[in-house]
Amino acid sequence: MDKFLIKGGTPLHGKIAISGAKNSALPCLAATLLSAKTVTLHNVPYVRDLITQRRLLEDLGATTLTPDVHTHKITAAHIESFEAPYELVKTMRASVLALGPLLGRFGKAKVSLPGGCAIGTRPIDLHLRAFEKLGAVVSLESGDVVAKAPKGRLVGSELDFEKVTVTGTENVMMAAVLAEGTTVIHNAACEPEIPDLADLLNKMGAKVSGAGTPKITIEGVEALGEAEHWIIPDRIETGTFIVAAAITNGELEITSCRPDHLGAVIDMLREVGVEIDQPDPTTLHVRNSNAGLRSKDITTEPYPLFPTDMQAQYMALMTQAEGTSVVTETIFENRFMHASELIRMGADIEIHGNQATVKGKVRLKGAPVLASDLRASASLVLAGLCAEGETLIDRVYHIDRGYETIVRKISSIGGNIERLKDHMSTAAPETSG
Repeated sequence: MDKFLIKGGTPLHGKIAISGAKNSALPCLAATLLSAKTVTLHNVPYVRDLITQRRLLEDLGATTLTPDVHTHKITAAHIESFEAPYELVKTMRASVLALGPLLGRFGKAKVSLPGGCAIGTRPIDLHLRAFEKLGAVVSLESGDVVAKAPKGRLVGSELDFEKVTVTGTENVMMAAVLAEGTTVIHNAACEPEIPDLADLLNKMGAKVSGAGTPKITIEGVEALGEAEHWIIPDRIETGTFIVAAAITNGELEITSCRPDHLGAVIDMLREVGVEIDQPDPTTLHVRNSNAGLRSKDITTEPYPLFPTDMQAQYMALMTQAEGTSVVTETIFENRFMHASELIRMGADIEIHGNQATVKGKVRLKGAPVLASDLRASASLVLAGLCAEGETLIDRVYHIDRGYETIVRKISSIGGNIERLKDHMSTAAPETSG
């Protein structure tokens, strides 16, 4: 497995461009299964999860053309399979997003139970119960979810998610656009990736309204057509680079971003002492205030509040802040696995249930550490960039799933980071972009 070797202590300076949002591109790629016509997606990030998703589409029978690594032209005119195999699904939970489009367009789908990051249970039972409300018969057979619409087409219904679920909302949206009648989703997720998917679906000819609010209405249509769509910028990558500037006491110009998608994070980081200016709608200037960083508690919540995907990065930042902060995780029950690795680097962190108490300001020192999931990987990179000495991060395939050419980007702004290659590596090349 590849590793990252980081020599810390150098402030980051310069300009960095944000890539397309992985968590938006994944459902948008899945949505191309809903049409027999060509769908063109731009600003697709070149990360491992998207490479896996494209392979999944090709395994199902879709034709994919990539004029460049960030543009995908996908035609799903001749789908030959309705099964997402375990070999692909085991590495990426988002493979479950094939269920909705296949079930919606063809009335049948078979998808292995998903894998991905080890951050606790993320059951898809909410998806499956929603599919049943739309008329599907769902069963579990030898680790596979099998869903069928007995009449060949789903039927619109009123759905009420008992818990906010982003992928569940996306999956049901895609299943319902070709259903007979109207579907209303209550307690829908409001993350920016939801209206981005709805925007694509509507360009394809769907009738989706209310995306971005807790109530989404979908009027079923007979068929969808061709479309061209630009994926939104990655708000979590944006937040990660804001923290990178702050934790190294550097100064960055972050371009091609959407600050309006990151309001709660920007507000919180300003409160702890990060100076963040927005000269235009897609650019941020970031640096630390002369007063330094100060501790402040956070609680992760569904959008538009503080996102769980920024919790690990924020924890790393709090190790460099004056005072004590309490980080409360309400989304996933096992998302503090990075804390023990930060402790190896000298952090003072105590875990009690779903709360982590972080005492700063401490002097981090480089150490061998192990990445447990995508955002944990990012927190260890951030810690390594500000630590004394060398940090060696193992299992960086996690970060390859969601951060495009991360070594190249950090190196371009002065970070001392290199990838130690494993000859069996399947990581996306660092030269793209």
